[in-house]
Amino acid sequence: MVPTERPRALIATGTGRYADPWHPYPATSARIATILRADGWDADVDHDVDHALAHLDGVDLLVVNAGDPWRNGGEPFVDTAASAGLIAAIARGIGLVGIHAALSTLRDLPAWRAAIGGEWVPGASWHPPIGDARVRILDADHEITAGMPHLDVFDERYCDLVVDADARVLAVHEVDGAEHPAVWVREHPTRAVACSLGHDERAYDSPALAALLQRAARWASRR
Repeated sequence: MVPTERPRALIATGTGRYADPWHPYPATSARIATILRADGWDADVDHDVDHALAHLDGVDLLVVNAGDPWRNGGEPFVDTAASAGLIAAIARGIGLVGIHAALSTLRDLPAWRAAIGGEWVPGASWHPPIGDARVRILDADHEITAGMPHLDVFDERYCDLVVDADARVLAVHEVDGAEHPAVWVREHPTRAVACSLGHDERAYDSPALAALLQRAARWASRR
C-alpha cells in the first residue's frame, strides 16, 4: 500500500524588515512547526518572508508569523515575486493562518489583509501586559472550536483590532469588562484563520492553543 502524501505547510517567519524587538519569531515558528508535524503535516519554516511567498507552489497551508514592516516608518516596498506568489496561491485556494503579529504584517501586500479580514491599527489597537488569560469560545458550532469551552494561555492579548463585518469570530478575551475578538475566520477569497494569540514560546505551552492551531490548519486547508 502506497503511503498517503503528507500535506505541506510553510511557515513564513519574521526576520529582516519583518522582525521586531518584542517577538521571538524563529522560536515560535519552531513551536508551530512541531505542533503541525504532530498532526501529520510536512511543515517547513522559511526565515525569509518574501522568499516564502514567492515559493507557494505545492503548499497546502501558509502560516504567517511575522511583524510589521512599516513599524519604523519605512517606505513601502513590494517584492513583485512575493506579491504574485501570494495572489496566485490565494486564487487557487491555499489555506491561510495568521499568528499574532501577522495581523500587522504584509502591509505592502493588500491581498493578505483582504484575505484575513482584520488588522492591528497603529495608534488605535493596543494590549495589556502579558500574563495568564482565559480566552472564551464564542462560537462552539464551528469545526475549529467545537467542544472547546475555553483556552487558558499565557499570552499578550490584542485589543481594539479592526475585524471585518463578514468575519466569523470564534473566540474572545475580556479586558476591563470589554470583550475583544481573539480568533476569527473567513472563507472568501480563501479559507483564512486569524489567531491573535501566540506572542512567545510560553503561549505554545497551552495544550488548548496547540489543539486550536491544529484544527485551524485542518479547516483552512480543507483537510
